[in-house]
Amino acid sequence: MQLTQAQILASTGFTNYSDVKRLKFILDSLQENIPAGGSVLDVGCGNGIITKSLGKAGFNVKGIDISEKAIEKARSANDLPNVNFTVVSAEELAVSQQRYDCVICSEVLEHLNQPQDLLKVLYQSLEENGILVVTVPNGQGPREFFVTRPIITLQKKNNLLWKFVQQLKTALGYSGTTVQSDATDLTHIQFFTKKSLNALAEDNLFHIKKMGKTNFVENVFPFSFLTKRSTLLQKLDCIIADFLPYSLNSGFVSVWKKK
Repeated sequence: MQLTQAQILASTGFTNYSDVKRLKFILDSLQENIPAGGSVLDVGCGNGIITKSLGKAGFNVKGIDISEKAIEKARSANDLPNVNFTVVSAEELAVSQQRYDCVICSEVLEHLNQPQDLLKVLYQSLEENGILVVTVPNGQGPREFFVTRPIITLQKKNNLLWKFVQQLKTALGYSGTTVQSDATDLTHIQFFTKKSLNALAEDNLFHIKKMGKTNFVENVFPFSFLTKRSTLLQKLDCIIADFLPYSLNSGFVSVWKKK
């Protein structure tokens, strides 16, 4: 029996409400734009949480990642016949002739030196009327500005202050991995703004049909020390984000179409 969206969202295992909000945007986008049971490719699927959630919604989903460890974990937790996982690189995907109604690229582009190279491959992987769903952090938003960028700077210096920060994070219960991915290196290389994300889409023969917001300061210390213990505070933070300018949000969710 196909689950309702509420049941799917409740069963993800996500611990942050902003992740649930992001998944809801993805589900809504698929249900509004592609046929029931349509084909979906989840690129950089990690542990497969989003992939399996889309499968529960009735879509035929393929999750791919370059990490054998991630795919092994995703497979071990999967019992859905309409969902499969495989280790595939962008180069291997480029030579595939398969086309999809939707491609998901969630929290991936910020980790790539040349995101345009992947986007060229994804363009070829989409049906002409298909959609590309892209989610990325806001490179100038509260999370990236106050947490990610300073952490990257300290990490590069690898000095005593960085070692102290590592110990403090461990003591406060912060890990380097996420529910969605166990990758050991989740360093952000790209820092997108709303303007630069639009430009990236246009340069690669896409246009952004719809854009949404995720959260405000849910993941910014010291607020995160409180919000990680309260779903109510997380929900409030996400509601506030919807009323703020894009520049003050910590993340973007978007639907792209071929030009």
